[in-house]
Amino acid sequence: MNILSIQSWVSYGHVGNASAVFPLQRLGAEVWTINTVQFSNHTGYGDWKGQVYSGQSVRDLVDGIAARGVLGRCDAVLSGYVGGADIGDAILHAVASVRRANPGAMYCCDPVIGDTDTGVYVRPGIEAFLRDHALPAADVATPNRFEIERLTGLDCSTLHGAKQAVLRLRSMLHADGPACVLLTSLETDSTPDGQIDMMTFEGGQFHLLRTPRLKLSINGAGDAIAALFLFHRIRTGSAVAALEAAGASVYGLLRRTAEARSREILTVAAQDEFVTPSHVFSAVTV
Repeated sequence: MNILSIQSWVSYGHVGNASAVFPLQRLGAEVWTINTVQFSNHTGYGDWKGQVYSGQSVRDLVDGIAARGVLGRCDAVLSGYVGGADIGDAILHAVASVRRANPGAMYCCDPVIGDTDTGVYVRPGIEAFLRDHALPAADVATPNRFEIERLTGLDCSTLHGAKQAVLRLRSMLHADGPACVLLTSLETDSTPDGQIDMMTFEGGQFHLLRTPRLKLSINGAGDAIAALFLFHRIRTGSAVAALEAAGASVYGLLRRTAEARSREILTVAAQDEFVTPSHVFSAVTV
């Protein structure tokens, strides 16, 4: 499996490509990595060093890979945090280039906007870009609850409301693809105390996966979930199987991180969780 991943990079810690690439490689995928920034650490620390790359530099790398004649073997494009409109345009250029070479390739858009505890942390105009341009090109979308509420304008405090938001988001996606949605960090009035939900929709069916809520606040988990879900969706052809596999791996990863009281997600130390998760969870139809 070959995946073109266009995301940020940090030298210390694990967010963006530094969170997504290693799990994919550990599972056996070949990852063609294009970094949109190179920072010393994620911005949650409040200060960092490094460079932001231009959209043209991303396009150049995409075109350089295309010149090798290998895009026909690319199974998917994965994108996360979009720093600016030029990067967004470069991502869409990559998706179009891959689809010309391999019409069956998927585009997984993790529409990063923010979270309930941080609010919006992307630049002005990025939400509109995701809604109007990125999602309509995407086959798979992996928003969290905060993001899907922003993108659809629908409240997800109830399971019914969350399902309606997923359906609305699904209607925004690429018409010729599987139109698969993974909703993460979902807490509704049906979610028991001490639990957290994820929900997926594909082929007319909703499935819910519930795992214990862990007491930690960590960066990079969403990047890992999107990558793992995409990998397992391609591997199995099933959103339900992908939900169960990705959910189990991320729970194990976060549990190990919480037990170690680590400020950074333990992507390397907990790598066995990607291959043989220590806990198994079953999704239910809702």
